[in-house]
Amino acid sequence: MVGRFQRLVGFDRSMALASAALTALVPLAILLSGLVVRLSGKDVADRIVDRYDLTGDGAEAVRHLFSSSSDWSSVGLFGVAFLLVSVLSFARAAQRLFEQGWELQPLSVRNTVNGLKWIAVLAVYATLSGWVQAAIGRRPLGLGAAVVEAPLTAALLIWSGRLLSAGRIPRLDLLPFGIIGAVLLSGYSVGLTVYLPHLFNSYTDRYGAIGAVFAMLSALFGAMFATVGSAALGREVQDELDRIGRGERPPDNEVRQEWDTVIRQARSRWQTTRGQTVVDRLTRRR
Repeated sequence: MVGRFQRLVGFDRSMALASAALTALVPLAILLSGLVVRLSGKDVADRIVDRYDLTGDGAEAVRHLFSSSSDWSSVGLFGVAFLLVSVLSFARAAQRLFEQGWELQPLSVRNTVNGLKWIAVLAVYATLSGWVQAAIGRRPLGLGAAVVEAPLTAALLIWSGRLLSAGRIPRLDLLPFGIIGAVLLSGYSVGLTVYLPHLFNSYTDRYGAIGAVFAMLSALFGAMFATVGSAALGREVQDELDRIGRGERPPDNEVRQEWDTVIRQARSRWQTTRGQTVVDRLTRRR
C-alpha cells in the first residue's frame, strides 16, 4: 500500500485535489447560495457556521467569504468560463486519481461530460449531507450524522470511480475503496467537528479574512489525503482478494522485497531533491 501511495505521489495528489476543490467549490457555493436559502432558509455561510459551531472572527470570516450578494445575473461571461474551467479541473484531478491508481490510459478532455455529471452529483451529495447534519449533527461529536453519511459516502466513491473512469473499472473492484474511504472520511468528519473551530479562529486571528481560505484548504487536504490513501489501500485489498480467489500464494519474502523497493524509491527521490536544492543554491550565489 505504501508503494502504491508513492506511485500515486500521494501527498502531491492530495494537495492538487484540495486546491482544485477549493477553487471550484467556493465560487460555486457562492453562486448557489441564493438557491440554498430558498430551499433551507439558511445560506451556505450559516450552514458552515452552524455545522462547526464557529464563533467570533472565524464565523465572521466565513460569512464574508461566502457572501450571498452574488447571483447568476451579476456574473459575466468571464466569470462563467472561469467557474466552468474550475469545476472541470477538479473533476479531471479526481479522474487522474482513478486512472493512475488503476493503471488506466488517461482520457483527459474526452471524459468532460462525465466530469460535469460528477460535479452535479457531488453537489447533490453535499446538499444531502447538509440536511443530515442539520437534522442529527448536534449529537456528541456528530457521530450519528457520520454513521448515517457513511453509506452515502461509500456509494458516492464507488460511483465516482465508475463514472470518472468511463466504466473501465468494475464496481466490484471499487468496493474495497468505497468501504475504506467511507470509514476514513467518516472518522475524519468527526475529528474535524472538534478541531475545525480552533483552526478557523487561529487562522483568522493570524491572517484575517484570508485565514478562512487557509483553514478550508487545510481541511480539504485532510479529506483528500484520506481519499487518496483509501484508493491506494482499496486497490491493494482488491488485488489481494483476486490472488486469493485464484489460489495464488505469494512468496514468503514478498513483503520484504516490496518494502526494500519502497525504501530505494524514497532514497532516490530524496537524493534527487537534495541535488536539485544544491544546484539551486549554487545558481543563486552566482
